[in-house]
Amino acid sequence: MKFTQMAKANEIERDWIVIDATDKVFGRIITEVASILRGKTKPYYTPHVDCGDYVVIINASKAKFSGTKLETKNYYTHSGYFGSTKTHKMSDMFENNPEKLYKLSTRGMLPKTTLGKNMLKKLKVYAGSEHPHTAQIKG
Repeated sequence: MKFTQMAKANEIERDWIVIDATDKVFGRIITEVASILRGKTKPYYTPHVDCGDYVVIINASKAKFSGTKLETKNYYTHSGYFGSTKTHKMSDMFENNPEKLYKLSTRGMLPKTTLGKNMLKKLKVYAGSEHPHTAQIKG
């Protein structure tokens, strides 16, 4: 009889992947990043184990958007108190803090559990081309 092999957390090797966002579509970058963080690009993917790689996104402020999303899309926050709903335009978030926008968009594609929170911690986003993770990246 053959059994399916499940990956164990202590046997997983993690790589560092650098993605340059210059002139790439924002949504395509995010879906690629989510699958890498989840570990779906590896042959030993296991849903209940964090088997993804570290992802470094550089030049985050140079991504493109398709359609009119940049002008029309809004993000909402609510603290739980009455009347505390706040609206943030996507264009303002992209200009002021693109790192937060990338993390917020990626979080929506990951599991809504502590496993998803640990996966999101492996995402590093930088608006420019400089990043402090050159020592971890091979090749």
